[in-house]
Amino acid sequence: VLRRHGPAYLTSHPLSAAKAKVWRAILACRTAALGGHVETCDDCGATRHVYHSCRNRHCPLCQTRAKEAWLAARRREVLPVPYFHLVFTLPHDLNALIGQYPRALYEMLFGAVSATLAEFAADSRWLGGTPAFSLVLHTWKQDLGRHVHVHALMAGGALKADGTWVAAKRGFLFPNKALSKVYRGKFVAALNAAREDGKLNKAQLVEHAWRDLLACVHQHDWVVYAKEPLGGPAQVLEYLGRYTHRVAIANERILGISADAVSVRVRDSTQGNRKRTLRLPAQTFIDRFLLHVLPKGFKRIRHYGLIGPAHKTTRLAAARAALDAPAPDPVVVESVEALMRRINQHQRLRCPHCG
Repeated sequence: VLRRHGPAYLTSHPLSAAKAKVWRAILACRTAALGGHVETCDDCGATRHVYHSCRNRHCPLCQTRAKEAWLAARRREVLPVPYFHLVFTLPHDLNALIGQYPRALYEMLFGAVSATLAEFAADSRWLGGTPAFSLVLHTWKQDLGRHVHVHALMAGGALKADGTWVAAKRGFLFPNKALSKVYRGKFVAALNAAREDGKLNKAQLVEHAWRDLLACVHQHDWVVYAKEPLGGPAQVLEYLGRYTHRVAIANERILGISADAVSVRVRDSTQGNRKRTLRLPAQTFIDRFLLHVLPKGFKRIRHYGLIGPAHKTTRLAAARAALDAPAPDPVVVESVEALMRRINQHQRLRCPHCG
């Protein structure tokens, strides 16, 4: 899409430095521009040229290795308890503001969600201790429109101050309606504070427009979705891995490219998630894809509580002691070949000439 329709798009759409970097990386990925190496079959002697990947986090071709490395690190941190999957969504009334101040709004979102979950976990009515949870930012919906939300994976329990573990009730973590109200309150408070502190341009956000915006976001409940993932710790990590290294659209969902449009496969939530084909003008497709380029250096995966960066080793050791759980196995560095075989891509290691 970028090679075919990109030149016309760039004549009228200047790119920011971050978007230009993503654009160049995707175009260069697995081409001679990034160099490569020659593989020789040790059986028949046939050779082939293999070009290097860009490893950009927005490139749909480059996420499998990154995801597997990330999951290998997380396997040492998962606890032998049930886990819960929660999703916190921002209302679409804020989309224009997010377009102007993405870094500031994304930081507010992480702050509001993490503070809400930590506050509920610390409350003795629910858990009364320090939780363990990870947050992953997503900014898109099926048609590539802006839909900003955070996925949370949270251990079903918490470590109390006396060193004991308190477990969540089976199938229940926190009340969703209460979560929604507290989350909305914390985010709106952060929004007002950012405007007062000058992080948001007051000249652009005049008083009456600001009041109208706040009235809109208070008109309805903010969506908080929660469910308990099935399976043990290994299945929980695989479940989270579906979300951590996704990009706005996978290549397999692009069904066709014509002279002026791109056809993509989408799930229609209004019809029971049935799949259908959506035809977008090429310029619109590129516009929407670039909506989801993250600010430079922004961390879209973050960990909190027992697995937060500060004192993680000692806190996890205390949690395992409370749960009478063994220490994790030592990290084993996996070979490239073993990785490829495990993720079912061993066909790529076969010689195309002799098999």
